[in-house]
Amino acid sequence: MEYVLTTSALSKTYRKFEALKDLTMHIPKGAIYGFVGRNGAGKTTLIRVICGLQEPTSGKYAIYGISNKDRQIAKSRHRMGAVVETPSIYLDMTAEDNLKQQALVLGLPSYDNIPEILKLVGLENTGKKKARNFSLGMKQRLGIAVALIGNPDFIVLDEPINGLDPQGIVEIRELILKLNREHGITVLISSHILGELSKLATHYGFIEKGHIVKEISADELEAACRKCVCVEVSDTKILARVLDEIGMDYEIITDRTANIYGEITLSALVLALARENCELISSHEQDENLETYFINLVGGGENG
Repeated sequence: MEYVLTTSALSKTYRKFEALKDLTMHIPKGAIYGFVGRNGAGKTTLIRVICGLQEPTSGKYAIYGISNKDRQIAKSRHRMGAVVETPSIYLDMTAEDNLKQQALVLGLPSYDNIPEILKLVGLENTGKKKARNFSLGMKQRLGIAVALIGNPDFIVLDEPINGLDPQGIVEIRELILKLNREHGITVLISSHILGELSKLATHYGFIEKGHIVKEISADELEAACRKCVCVEVSDTKILARVLDEIGMDYEIITDRTANIYGEITLSALVLALARENCELISSHEQDENLETYFINLVGGGENG
């Protein structure tokens, strides 16, 4: 498999704080890689390092196979575009002038592709309107347009839907899918809005305390997410005893509710519980989603 980005034992320390700790990740070419972690887990630090904004303390990374220790890394990084933390735009300029300014910074020979990029991000009709008067969603799309001006085939987006209203989220989602599917651009996207990320990602990397704890494809994640039956009973102690006897996997939630994993015949369960003077009050099926998978993977608790 060809990878756009790989890291090996990458670490970043600020005095005594380890923001990244032996982080190893692999982003396949053509993927939408969902980078999942709590606030402070190290997502933005990793992004700043691979964009060349900070140097790692130890370890290494490679972009298109070129190591960060190689002088050619700058050329590899020219194939990247990024929106880190907030869009890098000039608020007193129009959308078109923002792209022209970025073209000048990159030393591009012409502005020929600017109309095409503005149309791609849905800002072709903004005319002389200054960026400061754009909605938050428009500013985010302009930031992505700026990242696209050098015709990259790998873009990095740090929390691109944070703070957006539902319409803005849909617009960013559709833009990312279009960039990936129609233009073949590999995307690294960090987000804590996991429900939205699950509509986009083809691969995931889960980070906790600066360390990748799991990498998995969307197909593998779907297979790993267990289906369960959520039940309410009169006594979960009796339920647990019955489920232990028949060898079912389960999780007790409260003294009256539990999740039962795997295939189970409810009629047989009702009879088994009745023999123990326990009543099945209600039941419904539920699929484990990205959010519950992440919580089960890293555990609950406060954001790091």
